Amino acid sequence: QVRLVESGGGLVQPGGSLRLSCAASGSIRSIDDMGWYRRAPGKQREWVADISKGDNTKYADSVQGRFTISRDNAKNTVSLQMDNLKPEDTAVYYCHAYAVDAGSPYWDDYWGQGTQVTVSS
Repeated sequence: QVRLVESGGGLVQPGGSLRLSCAASGSIRSIDDMGWYRRAPGKQREWVADISKGDNTKYADSVQGRFTISRDNAKNTVSLQMDNLKPEDTAVYYCHAYAVDAGSPYWDDYWGQGTQVTVSS
């Protein structure tokens, strides 16, 4: 089983920065795309950013130019550097990985438990 654990959330003032990290562990055969999603109070989960195994990155329009996603394939980690945070960035942030377990022939979507980010003065 592939397990994802996020860290780095917290409370920050508007204009501030936070860095989220996510580590994948378990019986991993391979990881393809990794990324971040978020769910704000009363809203549906939305995609934030993702990064391919070859470091190709994509961002939602709402975070383009403010957030930077990166990964370390050797450590099976993905990070999200969030700068110039706005109150509307307040949400629970979830790490995602498209991976295949060592004991299975099938690729699947895996999710972390989420980490709270609150942007408020």
